[in-house]
Amino acid sequence: MFYDPRISLGMLFTLIGTVLTAFGLATRSNADVYARSMGIDANLWWGLVLLVFGIAALVLGRREQMKQEKNKK
Repeated sequence: MFYDPRISLGMLFTLIGTVLTAFGLATRSNADVYARSMGIDANLWWGLVLLVFGIAALVLGRREQMKQEKNKK
């Protein structure tokens, strides 16, 4: 069986991105939290970036794993 580290890293980044996005959405109405970042919801935006990166890594890793398993048969 072929192991691709992109799958594990994709899961990690997807999990962290989901948690960070949820935190950003939950604290969106609290202006005091984002006063230091000029009102930008940095948790939400970086959570979305990590979520997209994690999903892309998962898709690419899984696609490569499926290609390796197909070539093995």
